[in-house]
Amino acid sequence: MRINPTGRQLRFGSALRKLREHAGLSATEAGQLLGIRQTQVSNMEAGRVGVGPERLRTIASHYDCADKTLVEALASMFSDRKRGWWEEYRRLLPNPLLDLAELEHHAQSLRAATTARVPGLLQTREYALEIFRQAVNELPPPDIEHRLSFRIKRQAILYREGNPTPYEAVIHEAALRMKVGGPTIARQQLQHLLDMSERDHITLRAITFDVGAYPGSGQSIYYALGPVQQLDTVHLDQSHGLVFLDAEAQLLKYRTLFERIEAVALGPEKTQDLIHNVMREL
Repeated sequence: MRINPTGRQLRFGSALRKLREHAGLSATEAGQLLGIRQTQVSNMEAGRVGVGPERLRTIASHYDCADKTLVEALASMFSDRKRGWWEEYRRLLPNPLLDLAELEHHAQSLRAATTARVPGLLQTREYALEIFRQAVNELPPPDIEHRLSFRIKRQAILYREGNPTPYEAVIHEAALRMKVGGPTIARQQLQHLLDMSERDHITLRAITFDVGAYPGSGQSIYYALGPVQQLDTVHLDQSHGLVFLDAEAQLLKYRTLFERIEAVALGPEKTQDLIHNVMREL
């Protein structure tokens, strides 16, 4: 039995629980139907016990789940059990950070919206270093180095040969104008954004000060699309730590929020023009 399930294992268990609840079954009733104890059902749904593809299909059948696409997507989650590069950082960094890297690695595509800083996957090394140096709880140099190298390795999904992860980012003008690390580092960061925006799988859009208040302003939102919509995940970076959301109502809320944010954002070409203007003013 797993003592500390990963974020992906917890997500799999959460999906199992939703299948059971959709069938109108309690954990006890599900156990009776499957011929196992209620505690085994609870352990599967908590990600503490693995469920193989064939057993998953049997469970889905007992739960009267007719969504074969969802069932096969869950089966593939179990089949892909290779240790990821992020495991090198276990016991060096908080587990939620490792869960974030795992989430990004398996995502079909990613969407980010930020107000005060450039999204992590688009940060230069120097920009990220300055962000870590400004942490409220001052980090010792070894921890800063671990976090910095971890962030840079996370960015590899945008450079994968043949299948880079599609990435959309909406960045507020405030983040573009903030001189993190001083004018030189800020200018390098803006140039990096321009360079990344030229890649076919990356869409960069900006929200100007002229827009004023808009839905989701003040929040940093990260939306990871799964193989099917039910397996999407929202990630929020809160002051007290990272939060992962996957309830159906929450997913709908943030999908709608992204649509409304994008509706007030500049298009990609005008966003590049804005970035050039900001660079000239530095």
